[in-house]
Order: sequence, then structure tokens, then C-alpha cells
Amino acid sequence: MSIPLGVRVLPNVRSSSTVFGTNRRLVSYQTSVLILTFLTYVSYHLSRKPLSVIKNSLHKNCSSLNSASSTILPNDTTWCDWSPFEGDDYEHLFGWLDVGFLGTYAACMFLSGYVAERMNLRYFLTVGMLCSGASVAMFGVGYFLNIHNFYFYLVMQMIAGGFQSTGWPAVVATVGNWFGPGRRGAIMGIWNSHTSVGNILGALIPGIWADGAWGWGFIVPGIIIGSLGVVVFFFLVPYPKDVGIEIENSRGKADGDVSVSTNSSVHNEETPLIEHDAEDEHEAVSLKKALLLPGVIEFSLCLFFAKLVSYTFLFWLPKYIKASMPSLTGEKAADLSTLFDVGGVVGGFIAGAVTDHNVSPGINCVVLLAFGTPMLFVYQAYGSVSYGASVALLLVCGALVNGPYALITTAVSAELGTQKALQGNKKALATVTSIIDGTGSIGAALGPLLTGWISPTGWKNVFYMLISANIMAACFLVRIVRKEARKMCCGYVPPDDEEDVTHVTKEIYPDTEENVQQTYENHLAEQKS
Repeated sequence: MSIPLGVRVLPNVRSSSTVFGTNRRLVSYQTSVLILTFLTYVSYHLSRKPLSVIKNSLHKNCSSLNSASSTILPNDTTWCDWSPFEGDDYEHLFGWLDVGFLGTYAACMFLSGYVAERMNLRYFLTVGMLCSGASVAMFGVGYFLNIHNFYFYLVMQMIAGGFQSTGWPAVVATVGNWFGPGRRGAIMGIWNSHTSVGNILGALIPGIWADGAWGWGFIVPGIIIGSLGVVVFFFLVPYPKDVGIEIENSRGKADGDVSVSTNSSVHNEETPLIEHDAEDEHEAVSLKKALLLPGVIEFSLCLFFAKLVSYTFLFWLPKYIKASMPSLTGEKAADLSTLFDVGGVVGGFIAGAVTDHNVSPGINCVVLLAFGTPMLFVYQAYGSVSYGASVALLLVCGALVNGPYALITTAVSAELGTQKALQGNKKALATVTSIIDGTGSIGAALGPLLTGWISPTGWKNVFYMLISANIMAACFLVRIVRKEARKMCCGYVPPDDEEDVTHVTKEIYPDTEENVQQTYENHLAEQKS
């Protein structure tokens, strides 16, 4: 059987259809998928956060510390720093470590989506998590082996970035397989809090060793993600059909509309990793065709700038807090930075819930970006006035910055990957997700790199960069906002949107003119209703 070994030994889940009924059985699997994918991506973010915390350990203000060693000269201000980060160019080196990780992450994201569509998602995630854990832990091993070569740490970051790219397309595709579009916004708004929870744990856990043996700050997160990779292998069910469940994915139908098949011809564990399902009439969509889907390019470019802002906070916020509030220790600065992610949890949920109600993700993103832009200026100007002011502003900024980012990477990606132009082809979901998040990840790589270059000129200039990026993110959604506004106010689909559906469907399925016409008519009928 293709059912994971761990699920096979849980008879209550498999036999619940005869005891509790079909819907209860569906809920059992959906709950397990949500929990496992949530924990999976918590571990992904937990294991990519440590460097932002440990930066304060690699380069300290040694003049404020006392050394018991008699070999330390009175004017030596770098005796406590970790070579090669003791020089005046340490911020540039940190920037290159960030871009090494995020650059390979972005480049591999496009490939990951392509492979994920053609490989069993459970195997794909397991391999990615185990290798990611090993590469993250190796960075920490450098502390215990007393390695001071910059290129060792850069290569470890690049390897980790490549394997980290396996997570997002796979978990979004898995959740999209189990949940219809009607409730994706709220469900994914809550579910997407894994990003913030992972960031919080990724600050707290390495923060334990921030002022001591910092190598453990990488090794422990590496062990955590590797261990969860084993759990995923034994318990994750990525496809409803593997357990005989078919889920209705059209908007307007309840997510619980399912049929349970008694056909036992499910995949088995000996099935090749690259699967060819004879029952699936659709082929995986290419990157070129996925780019033609309405909204993919606009939201991808928006996420480029939104993620630039979010990841600059992710990788540099503890460092900025320590610089703006020198009285705080490295551990306290790491703890305070977690409030940004707490606000992000709230912002992601609100954005998703509102989108479920008004079905206008573009408008919702622009509203959050519009409020977030002045708040960035307010935080830079007044965040260091007092501890209380920093707490309040971090919470608000976290909600406004991470809200659009969370909405685009979850509900919007899932919606675009299952839209009508695809005619029910679910195999596009991971590809669309990889395009959107891959484009965003290029911005995520650029933001921390620019911060490393700009911060020596003053942190105010870094915030000017972030404010400009927020404005650009909103500008790329102008066409989407115009369509959604006309639909909300006038109650009809703009003509260019109708043309998008028919044109794209012809591009993807050029030999099915009848299907094109049917898709077009169904689209208009649903909008009129």
C-alpha cells in the first residue's frame, strides 16, 4: 500500500469511515495533514533563523567586555569576535552569508516546484528535511572544529538554502490537495502562522547559546528538522486518493463534499519516486504555461518586494535592535525580535479571513501595504525610545508587513494554482507556488544583501529602502485591484478578465476548443450568480 507505514498502524483513522461516517474520516486526515505540514514548515523556518541571532555572537562590542586573559592587549577591540568576522567589513560578510543562503534558495525554488509536481511529495519532503538539517548543523560544527574560513560558512549557507527550497512547494501542494478553495483563506491564514512560529522558535532556541557556545544554535535546529523529516516519511498522506478519498475543489461547494472509493488500487511503497498516474488525464504544467495564468506575474512581482521587506527583518532585526538599544544583551534582543513574528501571526490570519469574505486578495494586500509603509517610518523613529514603544510597534509592523506576504504565499498561490483556466489540473499547484515564492525569494536574497551594504551608512537609510520596496509591492497590484474593485462595485467580470480565461486555457490546452468554451461559460455563470 502507498499509505505511509505510520498511518497503516493507526486503525482508528483508517476504519473511521464505517464507524463515524465519511466526513469524520475526511476531517481526521485533514487534521493530520494540517498538523504535520504546520510542524514541517515550522522546522524549516526554525532552521533558517539562527544566523540572524548568532550574528551578535560572531561580532561583539569587545570594548564593553572584560577578559580574564592576560594576553589580551588593552586596545584590542576584536579579541571576543569570531574570525573572520572581526574586521570592519563584518557587515558585508554577513550580507554575503545571507545572499548565499537566499540566492540558492531562490534559484532552487523554481526547480523544486518542477520536481515536486513529478515526485511523491512525502519522499520529496523527507529528503529535503534530512539534507537541510545536516547542512544547517554543519555550520554549527564549525564552532567546535574551530573553523575560521569564511568560505566554509558561505558554502554551508548555500547548501542549506538549496535544500530549504524543498519545503514550500511541497507543503502548499499537500494542503491544496486536501482543502477546496472556499475556506483556503482563513485555514491558510491560521496555518501560515508556521512561518512566524518557526521564526519565534528560531530566535529563542539559538538565543540560549547566543552569548556562549553558539554552535549549538545551529546543531539543535538541524536535529529538529531532520527528526521531523523522519516523522513526515512515516505519517504524511499527501494525496487524498492514496486513502480512497476524492475531494470537490470547486468554489461554492463545501470542503466536506467527498466520495470514498473502495477501489484498492492505490499506489504502493514500491511505486517509483517519479510517478505516472494512469488515472490522471492531466500532465504537469510547464513553467512557461504557468506564467501565462492570470495574476501569477503580478503577485510574483508584488511578493518580490514584500518578501524583501519581510526577510530583511527576519535576518537583521536582532542586529538592529541591539544597535538601537545597546543596553540589551544578544539574548534579550533575540527575544524582543520575536514580537514581530507574533504580530505576523495575527496579520496573516486577518488577511486570510477577510479574503475569504470579499474574495479580493489584491485589494487586501494593497490596504495592508498602504498602512505598513508609514508604520515602518514610525518604528525607525520611535522604536528605540523605550522598551514598551518597541514592543507595541514591533507587533503592529509585524502584522502589516507579514500580512501581504502570508496571504500571497498561501491562499493566493493555492487559488492561482487551481483556477479555471487549468480545467481541474491540480498538478499546476506546486509549479505556480514555486514561481511566486521563487520570485519572492530573489527579493528576499536582495534585501539582506543591500542591508549589509547600506547599514554602515546608517540604519535610517535601510528603512528608506524598505519603505520604497513596500510602495513598489503595492504598485504591481494596480491591475488586479482595478479588476477586483470593478467586480465588487459593479457585480460583473471585466472583459479583459474574461479574455484572460479563454486565452490562457487555449494556450495550455490548445486541442480542446469545447473545453475552452465550457470553461468560459462556467466562469461567467459563477460570477453572475
